[in-house]
Formats: sequence, structure tokens, C-alpha cells
Amino acid sequence: MLARLQAALFTFFFLASVVYSREEVLFTSSVTYCNPPETLLIQQLDVIYFASNQSVSFNISAASVQANVNVTANLFLNVYGLNPVNYTIDLCSIFNGALCPLPMYNFTGADTLSLPKSLGVAGRIPTIAYKIPDLEGFAQLTLTEVGTGKVRACVQATLSNGWSTHQPAVEWLTGAFALAASLLAIWKSFSPGSLGPFLLLDLFYLYQTIATTALLNLNYPSVYRSFTLNFAWAMGFFPSTEIQSSINRMRHMTGGSLADSSTGSAISLVNRKLSPYNADAQTLVARATRSALRLISPVVNKIYLGTADFSTSDQGEVQTVTASSSNVLQAGVPIYVNSLNISTANAFMTIFFVIMMLTAILLAVLSLIYLILFIFTKRQNPKKRSFWIELLEDYPCYVRAWVLRLCLIILLPTLIFVFYQWTLKDSWLSILLSVFTFLGVLALVIYPVISTLRLALNFYPSSIYSERRFYAAHGPLYARYRVSRFYFFAPTLLAILLKSIFVAFAKDRGDVQVAGIIAIEGLLLLSLCLLRPFRTRSEDVFSIIQAAVRFLCTSLLVAFLESLNVNAIKRVVFGFIVIVIFSLAVLVAFARIVIELLSGSVKLPFPRSASSSPNQLNQSGSAGTIEKTKSSDSWDPEQGLGRPINPTPDHAVPLERGLSPYNFSAVASPEPSIGPCTSRRDSGTMTVGSLLPSRWSVSLSPPGSPASSSAHHHSYLRTMSQLSSLPHTPATTASHYSDEQSELHQHSSHGH
Repeated sequence: MLARLQAALFTFFFLASVVYSREEVLFTSSVTYCNPPETLLIQQLDVIYFASNQSVSFNISAASVQANVNVTANLFLNVYGLNPVNYTIDLCSIFNGALCPLPMYNFTGADTLSLPKSLGVAGRIPTIAYKIPDLEGFAQLTLTEVGTGKVRACVQATLSNGWSTHQPAVEWLTGAFALAASLLAIWKSFSPGSLGPFLLLDLFYLYQTIATTALLNLNYPSVYRSFTLNFAWAMGFFPSTEIQSSINRMRHMTGGSLADSSTGSAISLVNRKLSPYNADAQTLVARATRSALRLISPVVNKIYLGTADFSTSDQGEVQTVTASSSNVLQAGVPIYVNSLNISTANAFMTIFFVIMMLTAILLAVLSLIYLILFIFTKRQNPKKRSFWIELLEDYPCYVRAWVLRLCLIILLPTLIFVFYQWTLKDSWLSILLSVFTFLGVLALVIYPVISTLRLALNFYPSSIYSERRFYAAHGPLYARYRVSRFYFFAPTLLAILLKSIFVAFAKDRGDVQVAGIIAIEGLLLLSLCLLRPFRTRSEDVFSIIQAAVRFLCTSLLVAFLESLNVNAIKRVVFGFIVIVIFSLAVLVAFARIVIELLSGSVKLPFPRSASSSPNQLNQSGSAGTIEKTKSSDSWDPEQGLGRPINPTPDHAVPLERGLSPYNFSAVASPEPSIGPCTSRRDSGTMTVGSLLPSRWSVSLSPPGSPASSSAHHHSYLRTMSQLSSLPHTPATTASHYSDEQSELHQHSSHGH
């Protein structure tokens, strides 16, 4: 009889559902002790309630292990902070006192039961409970000793209906578009100014922004936290039991003492004040001891009574979670990563291994491309062979550009979890690897940043665009911006750094995290609206929309602050709003990728093999018209075709140690030094200037004029020869030549 009563208690209040799209069900998703177990031990508790026929399927393994205990049973249900069920019954008052004291039995049973309509279960569960994703509800059974009021057993089981915003199909879909964006970036990255590679960066940054919003110390509704788990892979979280076991062993061998990863549900360890519990565990236990309501009707058919030897050490995944427990998961990073079966202490090391794998893949792909180019350079056709040789010579710039892109993709998650690892103070090896990772990624990003800023500020901004190889290697930073707004990559990188600092180092202050990130996103949005840094209006509009989405969604996170005590239903509404906004932003990003995939073909920015020599002289007619072909090193980034940016001849002077492609002191140098990814002058070629407009002409001195006039004239011609050899962009050519023209005319007039 006791076994049947226990079956009725569990089956009625620990309701659950499976993910059946056409059937309304509820099921238990996790089980924990809400008080240290003394009388009732549970090894397994799986219960499913079917609304169509009001039946219950269960699989229970439990044991009563303490003698001479008279108890009352309280059955409590919490859904979104509401309490539709709260009943207490004195077990001594039923079955003629057969349950007083509570008999010692081992109970193992699995069956399907039909509940009588007299229980009124169907009327107490609203229809929406079967449809809303990530249901926030739990059932609690509390056994309280008669007379003393001491809690002898307390068990909680969370409820689910099988619907969730965390779906493998969404992960595969977002991953497929990321793969498409990667292929698009690989193909179109041959043209440094192409939009394709930047779409890849934008897509990953959007994914990572969505995931980052769930890393703050906030009371997120379960539906929103589950939604953000769809983008955890973009942060570098690929759960693997083997990898997690290896990390656990490594940490414990190097001084780590924090909890290991678990294959069980993280929901059971969530702080009871947070979703999906929305209540303090101690308050619930106290309320259960005071409850006086009664409602129970045991109906059990086929039960199998076993004789298993239960003990505290055989409880499996059932753990004790109280307000003072050390295993409670706090809001932010702990709940998020443990929901992926990754322990808090393993978060950084998981990302570290993923970075190592991505680096290996990138090196393998780049090596394969290099091998293909090397093979094509051995072709017998001299004309085509020269083309592939030039591609091979320019390949280091392509490699550096992709290394920079990879660093920009992993920058946000790397900084967040490197900083977070420093706050844990767990394993000395993990901390050491985090330092090396931080320095390595930072160096690979800071070097091109400093090089770009020094070149642009020491000379003029257009120089970083007109130097072809420098632009090809460092273009991922600034190629999408207008010349006058080249520096806009700096505030973007600074925003990533500051967001990482707020997430990691302010992990105990959700209000500080939200305020800091709102300020960062607000300033970025304002700067985009005022500066409009992109080369096209469409890019400006899209960037402003994306920034507005980030700012709005971050602002809505204020509703999840614990200090505001917003009730569970309102928080769920805010969560759905943020989900819809982010989902629309993702769809827009997908549309941009599709449009770019369907756009025209890509033209390579290495066109020197199109002619027999970089500079070709074509003469026609008696006037001897001179026509200059495309320059090899001074080109127009707006077109990406390698054409000369002005009708005057250019002489690209080599970059000084990779910092400045313009060295005036080297104009007369017969053999300038050449470095990787810098400008060079092809040997055996000659640069011939085009005819000067009439406004540049200077009247020759008549015979017999003073020698000083002739000297000034020759000085003017030498100066003009040097000026014509310098590359310029359309933004600077006219003003630069105008200033030189004015100065030289004054000089010539003075000489005459």
C-alpha cells in the first residue's frame, strides 16, 4: 500500500511532457533535493503526463530508509511564480493509519496509469502550458515530521512540455549560413575591398552579440537563455565528453579545485531565485510546513516492488540544492556554459582548443592554396606562368589578411573568457595558457592597427588605400570605410575590449554590466549616425540598423535585473521581444549573404600579367601619343582592379619596414629595399609620364637669356619628374598638385 501511495504522490505532482508536436504532454526535466535527504532517497524519477487521456507514465526508483517517522505530505506546484496547487495531507489520517509510522520500503516501479476525473487535473492545467516554449514550472514534495515540524524529505522536479527555442535545426541553419559566408569570403577576398569578407565578420559578430547578452548576471527567462544557446557554437563552444574529461584531468593535475563538467541537466543546479524556479527554496519549504490544504486520491494499478539496496551514494544525478549549497549555479556565465554540459572552470580551455583547431584548419587551407599556386607557376606557357608567379609573390599579403580576419572573428569570445579565467583562480596551467592566448591574439591585431594608424597619420590617410599590397594585407581593418573615416575600426575594436571587461570583471554586478554595455552600444550608434563611415549609403544604413538592434536589445535587458523584481510573466514577454528583434536581424544578415552570393564575379587585384610589362608604351600618329597601362602598385580600392588612380605616371616607393609606402628620400635611390607585402618597382621597366595639361606649361627662355633662368627651368623639370612618380588618390591629387604648381610658378617667375 505504501508503494502505491508513493506512486500516486509522484505521478500526480511531478508532471512532464515529451517533444511530441501533436500531443499535449508535460514531463519532469530534472530532479533535486531541496533539503538534505534523511527519510526518502530517490535514485530516478521520470514522469510524463498525457493531457489527451489524462494518463501518467512513470519510472521511479526510491526508498524510505528511516524508521518510526510520522509525516505529513505537502504537494506544491509553481508555474511562472504562480501557485495553482498547494495541498497538504496527514498520512496518519488515511488508510487507517497504515502509513504511521512511515514503513521502510524500497520501491522500483514503471507503468502507465489512468488518473480518475475526480482529481481534476485537466481543469488545473491551462492549455498554454502545453504550447509555450521553455515552460517555467516545478513541482515539490515535502515530508514534514508530525509534532516537531522537521522536514524529513524535500524533492523538486522541474516541468517541461518539450517545446524550446533551443533547437538543433537552428544551430545547423545558422552554421550553414556561416559556412556560406566563409566560402564567399574566401572567393571574394582576392579583392581586398570586396564586401564578401566583411559579411563574414558581421555575421559572426551578430551571432556572438546574441550569445554575449546571455552571459550577464541577470535573471533571464528560460525561453531567452535557450534561444541564445543556438549561437553558442559561434563563441567556440563545441561540447565533447572526451575534451571535457581531458580538461578536467588537466585542471586537477595543475591545482584546479572547481567543479567538473557534468552530462546532466544544469537546470537542477540553478539558483532557486532565478528562472525556471522563480522562488526561494527555503521560503517554499517553510510554506509547505504551514500548509493545511488536503487533496489526494491514490490510484495505482500495476506496481513492481523491488529489493534494491539504496544508499546515499547511489543517488545518481540527484543532488541537494539549498540556499547555502556550494554547487548552486549563479546567473551569467556559470548557468550558460553548464547548460552546454561545460563546467565554468572549463569554459576558457574549451575555447582554447577550438582556436587551436581553427588555426590548424586555416593553415592547412592556406598551405593547400600555396601548393596549387606553386604548381601552376611550373606551367610551360610563359604568359600564364608570369600571372601565377605574380600571384605567388603576392600570396603573403593574402595570408596575413586571413590571419587578421580569424583574429577579428575570435576576438570577442577570447577576451571574455580569458578575462573570466583570470577571475576564477583555478588551474595555473589554464591561467598561463590564457595569458599566452591573450598576448598572441592581441599582437596579431595590434600590429596591423598600429601600422595602419602610423602610416595614415604620418603621411596622409589615402596612402593606406593607394598602396596595393599594404591594402591587401591590412584591408580587413579599414577597407570598408571611406578614406576620411579610415579610423573607424579603432572604436569598434575598443568597444569589443570594453564589453569583454564588463562581462568578465563585473560578473557579480548585473546592473554595472548592463549600464556599461548600453553606454558602449549607444556611443557606437551615435558615432555611426554622425560619421557615416562606410563607402556606400546601403552599408551605412545597414550598420546603423544593426547598431540600433544591439542598443535596443541591450536596453531591454534591464527588465531582467534581479533588483527590479519583475515578475516571471513580464520577463518572458520581454524575452520574446528581444528574441523577435534578434531573429529579424539574423534574417537580414542572411539576405545580405544571399544577395552577395548572387552578385557578379570577382576580379583579381593582381592584373600585371595582363600585359607584357607593367608599363607599356603605345605610340600612334606623328604626335607620338604615349599611353600608360595599369600600374602594378598604385591602384583604386573603390574598383579593386589595379587601375591607375590619376592620369599622371606613378612610381610606388617601397614601404619602410612595412609602415610607410612613401619614402621621399628614396625617390632617387637606384635600388630601394623590398620587404614582404610592400610596394616594389619591377626591374627592367621604365615609367613615362603623360603629357602635361597646358596649365602646367612653362615658356622656355629665349636664346641669350640669363643662365639663372635656365637653371630654374631645369630645377622645375626635375621637381616635376619627381612629383609625377608619386602615387596619389583622387582625394589628394588635385590639392597636392595645386600647391606644388603655385609654389613652382612663383619660383619660375622669380627666376625670369
